[in-house]
Amino acid sequence: MPDLNFYDMVYQVVRLIPPGRVTSYGAIANYLGTKGSSRMVGYAMQACGRANPPVPAHRVVNSAGLLTGKFHFGGDLMEQLLESEGIKVADNKVVDFKKVFWDPSIELEM
Repeated sequence: MPDLNFYDMVYQVVRLIPPGRVTSYGAIANYLGTKGSSRMVGYAMQACGRANPPVPAHRVVNSAGLLTGKFHFGGDLMEQLLESEGIKVADNKVVDFKKVFWDPSIELEM
């Protein structure tokens, strides 16, 4: 496996989140073996706009299901993208968060 920087590793994980599911910054950090670096995952999400292939950053929320990255999308785009995949959002928070939560440490094998 080629040497990847942290952002690239984050992007690889985020690209694996299935439509209709969400994960958290912390769950990604934990999966990558960098527990406690959820803020760095957030920085990676801020910088993913020109990543190729595209990164579905709208599927990454905070540990309570809040759309904390919403303002980076502009307007209600993050909410619209989630709802287009069948995820309900109310008051900037994913409804039934635990039900649609995708944990890479469980879903992916290292």
